[in-house]
Amino acid sequence: MSKKRSDNADNAAASCVEYKVTEQVGHLLRKAYQRHLSIFQEGTIDPDLTSVQFVTLCALHDLGPSSQVELVKATSVDQATIRGIVDRLKARGLIDLSKDEADGRKVIIGILPKGEALLKAMYPQARQISEKTVARLNPAEQVALLFLLRKIAEDETPEE
Repeated sequence: MSKKRSDNADNAAASCVEYKVTEQVGHLLRKAYQRHLSIFQEGTIDPDLTSVQFVTLCALHDLGPSSQVELVKATSVDQATIRGIVDRLKARGLIDLSKDEADGRKVIIGILPKGEALLKAMYPQARQISEKTVARLNPAEQVALLFLLRKIAEDETPEE
């Protein structure tokens, strides 16, 4: 084996040893999120309500009737996924769809009284779910975690 090829193999082997996927931010965030989803499913008052459906209902409650594009922006859920969520929430009678008065091509999504009632009943549970998710952290760590997650989630990247 040539010296250069041997050095590349050594560097690759060293990189593999130094790089532990289980210690990487993406892996740890995914694991923490999976734990949160499990806590959500255990704590929800409606076993058919997913966390993403809950977030969508919250956004509709907060924003009022909204387009799909507005929901994507408010929930950080991609277009294809939000379509399926809207379909499922509509089938359950929690939301309704109507045509935009100004632009007949645009669909407006609104929350129905049944959806509002589910949200109202779910809010105390949602608080408990959040508390249980961060229960292993002391109060200062909880504040720090939320601060850091917001900072990571910011859309703008700092200028160098």
